[in-house]
Amino acid sequence: MLSKTLGAAVQGIDAITVTIEVSIEWGSGFTIVGLPDTAVKESVERTRCAIVEAGFEFPRKNVVINMSPADIKKEGSAYDLPIAIGILASDEKVKADKLARYMLMGELGLDGTLRPIKGALPMAILARQLHLDGFILPRDNAREAAIVNNLDVYGVDTIDQVIAFLNDMAPLEPTVVDTRAEFARAQGQFPYDFAEVKGQENVKRAFEVACAGGHNILLIGSPGSGKSMMAKRLPSILPPLSLQEALETTKIHSVAGTLKRGTTLLTTRPFRSPHHTISPVALVGGGTYPTPGEISLAHNGVLFLDELPEFNRSVLEVMRQPLEDRCINISRAKYSVEYPASFMLVASMNPCPCGYYGHPRKQCVCTPHQRQQYLSKISGPLLDRIDLQIEVQPVDVDQMTSKPTGETSAAIRERVVKARAIQTQRFHGVPGVHCNAQMTPKLLHEWAEPDADGLQQLKKAIDSMNMSARAYDRILKVARTIADLDGSVQVRAPHIMEAISYRSLDRSSYFAM
Repeated sequence: MLSKTLGAAVQGIDAITVTIEVSIEWGSGFTIVGLPDTAVKESVERTRCAIVEAGFEFPRKNVVINMSPADIKKEGSAYDLPIAIGILASDEKVKADKLARYMLMGELGLDGTLRPIKGALPMAILARQLHLDGFILPRDNAREAAIVNNLDVYGVDTIDQVIAFLNDMAPLEPTVVDTRAEFARAQGQFPYDFAEVKGQENVKRAFEVACAGGHNILLIGSPGSGKSMMAKRLPSILPPLSLQEALETTKIHSVAGTLKRGTTLLTTRPFRSPHHTISPVALVGGGTYPTPGEISLAHNGVLFLDELPEFNRSVLEVMRQPLEDRCINISRAKYSVEYPASFMLVASMNPCPCGYYGHPRKQCVCTPHQRQQYLSKISGPLLDRIDLQIEVQPVDVDQMTSKPTGETSAAIRERVVKARAIQTQRFHGVPGVHCNAQMTPKLLHEWAEPDADGLQQLKKAIDSMNMSARAYDRILKVARTIADLDGSVQVRAPHIMEAISYRSLDRSSYFAM
């Protein structure tokens, strides 16, 4: 007898339908076709034990399983459940009348228990698009999938529960999640706050500008000056995620398998901080079985690269295209996928190999040549893509021992949200542009042209600092953001001068001392 069950395969961050066809005929053997990987082929032993544990005899006949479409690679152990149910349906142990109306996915243990899978959210979205009655999957993934409305999601613990449901012996209770209520309740909860930071008012201002316009930022300072400590507080002043952004971000983490058990939507912007020993593939994604990399896991959030010069140069160079296009296209001989990568790059570094160049109390022992060599580990084109370059000085003893008196993250965030609202209105109807950092040259001419005094100051800075055309564009973008924070329609000279002050590494004298 031939039976069919419905599953799904993840490609990029979306899912496609996989039909598992099971035929049981006279003979002996077990064959899986349709480009299964090793984990899928090994399902024969897991399903055999799970079926026996459920109280059924495994068919002593020839079992042929076809996974359609046959030209797409099937990866992972999540096909155990639809394969096992397909075998039981073909052996007439399970009724087949419901199989076309439900998607089934889940890894089976030898005792018949269901274990969590990756990509449950995009699979649930596909099930809704197919107008299925429901999606049956492991209970650990149920809340993740249940954020998709207009779809019944059933979280189960064992294959016995699935068999009883399909045979009309016992009902399953759908998992219900009030997505909007949970999303609203979790907004604004952060472990760190800028009110805890002592001093560093210039750096806080730079962070405010960066978050208001979605700009990349580089912090340059000696060890212990607070670079990493302040960077961890960035998500607390970024604009809150919209529901659409949260869904898109959660899909990426669902595919990567980084969601915690029982998680629904991600409600705060991601903060990813990979170690400097990371490989290019781990950063941008891909691999034998393609998965999102760190730049995609930081989508709609922050990618923090601590000790930037210590990263392998080839790792840093692969970020140049995603920083411009805000997506990453990965093409290999066997597959081609696209992952979103719209992130805010925050990096930190020491000013020199010893770390104490420019320190007010400690002497630097590096020569100008050594300092130049240290900086040369970061290419000029990558530095050009970083809008703000800020020197971070260590706080003095009086500030260190005093009580923190700075603004709270909530107060800073309020100004950031107002500036972003101006940009949202400005770029309404412009596809792919949501903040000043994403402006094209055409939009720059339309919205960021400075007044006469501002233009004169900009010309002087370009001549004296020998800036590139990209650095010129970056200054205009930052100046436009500063004007938005100031509530000014026109970009004026003070906005230009502040934007120029955030280009520390463009000064030819920076490493000459």
